[in-house]
Amino acid sequence: MSRTKPTVVVTRKLPDTVETRMMELFDVRLNVDDHPFTTDELIATSAMCDVLVPTLTDVLSAEVIAKFNPRLKMIANFGNGVDHIDVTAAQARGIMVSNTPDVLTDDTADMTMALIVGVPRRLVEGARMIREDRFTGWTPTHMLGHRLAGKRLGIIGMGRIGTAVARRARGFGMTVHYHNRRRLQPELEAEVEATYWESLDQMLARMDIVTIHCPHTPATFHLLSERRLKLLKPSSYVINTARGEIVDEKALIKLLQDGKIAGAGLDVFEHEPAVNPKLLAMNNVTLLPHMGSATIEGRIAMGEKVIINIRAFADSHALPDRVLPTHT
Repeated sequence: MSRTKPTVVVTRKLPDTVETRMMELFDVRLNVDDHPFTTDELIATSAMCDVLVPTLTDVLSAEVIAKFNPRLKMIANFGNGVDHIDVTAAQARGIMVSNTPDVLTDDTADMTMALIVGVPRRLVEGARMIREDRFTGWTPTHMLGHRLAGKRLGIIGMGRIGTAVARRARGFGMTVHYHNRRRLQPELEAEVEATYWESLDQMLARMDIVTIHCPHTPATFHLLSERRLKLLKPSSYVINTARGEIVDEKALIKLLQDGKIAGAGLDVFEHEPAVNPKLLAMNNVTLLPHMGSATIEGRIAMGEKVIINIRAFADSHALPDRVLPTHT
């Protein structure tokens, strides 16, 4: 890159402090009205910038990337997950991709723990009862839920977020179990007092609560399939703050309706932003609008990561958070 400021297009509204710093450092085009870019807009944008800053609402498929103008040389994703970007296609076109890892771990783990507590204790159901003026007074059998102490928590995906959830769960007296592509190092496994299961099926059949923390890839699409969901105990709960596509949502709904699963806490959905009306009708399901990482501190930290990577690109340095194609 030359010493001139790179031209950067940001596809969604970011925190003011992030946008202000970008304006100071780069030649920036902001999305003032925060509308989701159409595919045509994304393609047209590629002709007017060196760097594109997309979010998970922008689907950058191989077909879209193939139509990008050669001027575009970097995709600085505002987010950790890059399942909406065909990284292989980008690399083939000479476009570097970066993301924002390590800054959302605690925020997502906190929200996950809130669901792990809130769903078995029926917190949202109770709050709704108050707002709808249906509370008529305490009785010994009123709004009974389940305690967490002594319950088995099964974590699918023991990366940074999964490990952070494990630490929190131990504080609530839960026993931690996990399934991961690779077993943790012995010292970390001992620190969180976690039991490793090589077989996901065997773990699912024994857990009281299952929480998902793996990325969405072709290999994890419907990882919790109808067959696997049927392995769960009728008293078990499913928590998902990762990606909706990892769970066969249709099968989950059917098992919840039939009482084969006790409840669920979902921050993500298979056909997001659409939410299945059948989920909305269930009292034993807590639904959140994809807000697991939604803290002011986290969003600013994500923006700082984006800026650092763009500055490295502008200075012809290696990107600190470059994403390379994965081959499964």
